[in-house]
Amino acid sequence: MKTVHGRSRTREEWVYGLNPVLEAIKSGRQVKSVFLSSSRREGIEGIEREILSRGIALKKADQYFFDSRFPKGHQGIAAVVAQREYADFDEMLDIPSTKNELPFFLVLDCVEDPRNFGAVLRAADAGGVHGVVIQSHRSATLVPEAIKASAGAAEHIPVAMVSNIKHAMKSMREMGLLIVGAEAGMDRTIWDLDLVVPLALVIGSEGKGLRKTVREDCDTLASVPMRGKVGSLNVSVAAGIMIYEVIHQRIRGK
Repeated sequence: MKTVHGRSRTREEWVYGLNPVLEAIKSGRQVKSVFLSSSRREGIEGIEREILSRGIALKKADQYFFDSRFPKGHQGIAAVVAQREYADFDEMLDIPSTKNELPFFLVLDCVEDPRNFGAVLRAADAGGVHGVVIQSHRSATLVPEAIKASAGAAEHIPVAMVSNIKHAMKSMREMGLLIVGAEAGMDRTIWDLDLVVPLALVIGSEGKGLRKTVREDCDTLASVPMRGKVGSLNVSVAAGIMIYEVIHQRIRGK
């Protein structure tokens, strides 16, 4: 399976927000320097200790420095870091066996909003997902906005970028994984499936859902139960509900 490696180890990027910066430091990612607002007073003692104990350069900056470079929510802290690397797809598939756990992966089909992507990564990390697969085109990537939305979870969950997610799904199926596609309006819900099996959940894009060819490549389709008048959920909310149904079944099945 071809994994796309689109970033050099020597390239740098910004990470902003308290949790993303702290998790980048804790994860062992190379951090060149951290910029902290000179007006920020609350919640900085711990992160200052973390920065200084690791020999990372700490620089003070005014509010304009942050407001002119980053979207709202920067929290007066940012860091220059080595770009986040993508996981090798085949190596990622080996993670469950090293942990002696049932495989559990997410495949994202053209999720294009970085904030939605980051929120999915946050839910995936909380839910014990072993890795996330994205496509190299028409997909949000690990840009600073996604890392911020993940609240630092992007530093810890493997993300593999592949040229074709249908080929990735085929490889997963050959390894014995059940491929479950999320599809609104299905009579079968996620509650109706046995999820205590090697599993890959396939989540579609905002507004359009799964592409027809991807939908046809799934072993089964399931929806999130809906009781209200609105017929769809935000992609990260739907992903979170499905992830936690997997957790619920696996804990209950022990």
